Amino acid sequence: MQNKPVQMRRRIVLTSKEISELFAEAIVTIVLLLLLNVAVLVVLQSLVNTAPSLKDAVFQSRSVFAENFQSDIFLNSRYLFFPAFLVVDFLILYWRLIRRYRQMQLRHIISELHFIAEGNYDHRIPFELSGDLDRVVTSVNGLVDSTVAAIEDERRIEQSKDELITNVSHDIRTPLTSIIGYLGLIEDRQYHSEEELLKYTHTAYVKAKQMKSLVDDLFEYTKVRQPKNPLYIISFDMVQLVEQLAADFELEASKKNIVIVTSANPEHLMMEGDTEKLVRVFNNLLSNALKYGKNATEIVIEVEKIGTEAVITVKNNGKMIPKRSLDLLFDRFYRVEESRSQETGGTGLGLAIAQSIVASHGGYIYAKSNPEWTSFIIHLPLVANPLLKEKLTNNENSAML
Repeated sequence: MQNKPVQMRRRIVLTSKEISELFAEAIVTIVLLLLLNVAVLVVLQSLVNTAPSLKDAVFQSRSVFAENFQSDIFLNSRYLFFPAFLVVDFLILYWRLIRRYRQMQLRHIISELHFIAEGNYDHRIPFELSGDLDRVVTSVNGLVDSTVAAIEDERRIEQSKDELITNVSHDIRTPLTSIIGYLGLIEDRQYHSEEELLKYTHTAYVKAKQMKSLVDDLFEYTKVRQPKNPLYIISFDMVQLVEQLAADFELEASKKNIVIVTSANPEHLMMEGDTEKLVRVFNNLLSNALKYGKNATEIVIEVEKIGTEAVITVKNNGKMIPKRSLDLLFDRFYRVEESRSQETGGTGLGLAIAQSIVASHGGYIYAKSNPEWTSFIIHLPLVANPLLKEKLTNNENSAML
């Protein structure tokens, strides 16, 4: 849902009915003020006439004003009281009209709120006011924006769940169909020799392993995305970790005539992180390079320190990944091969898991590819976020309790 641009107006345009209300309010207020003024004058006149001392005091005050201002207009009561009444009356009239105008503005705002509440979430209150009402309008528009964003997030989550179920169903149904088919042949004794029987059981076994791999990856993916998933932060040497991983994959790489090379600057790079989860990240990247790096002859792992970050690059000189696929690589179940073949044994969750693990460490991962190299670059902070350490401590204390 895209928000339409809001054209802000400096003031609310009043309807003819509201203008009539303001005019009537002004007339009624003026009449009441005139009556009040007359009443005050009558009361004052009565007090002055019934109290000779007060009358003398008023006369002396008028004389003082006349002498100071060198004018005899102050000797006339009209010129003394009329300006004071006029100023006070004007202030009262202005206050009442402004109060009524604010009430009308509030009615317009409430009307806009009802319109939005009816489901028009792409609408915003189009008034730019002053004072508290302006803050109210800004807050309401901000609240609607956040509500719309929450609704969109909820829709994306629901769509994501539907896609997850569809993809899991597809990837499980294919090997499950094969397993049921071959086990059905065995159940009906539709085999002619022990060799053919072993072939059927072997195929069913391979398909069952594919299903287990998918279930394991799916479990790992959901686990690493849980906010309460603990990280066991320790201090370790990233260069030593990478070199150990390269040695672990050396035999598998040699079978495919691929050489794994490590490069580090500096030679030792101490940092903080969950080594078990980070090993899973590099295992995924190296496994992908071996499986999908077609015609590759070399895999290079580079470790360097840039500022307060460790930057690790895993690259191979195999076939280039198309540009349209680079932006989708970290989407769950996405594979560059659109056939979603199980021949390579991939589930399409490995890079999504890697991205979640890197993000949980406060880092990020991205990919780039050109005819020479296909690279996966990881940025990780050298020092873990204090909140992660506190989370680990709390989890450990809970486990002890």
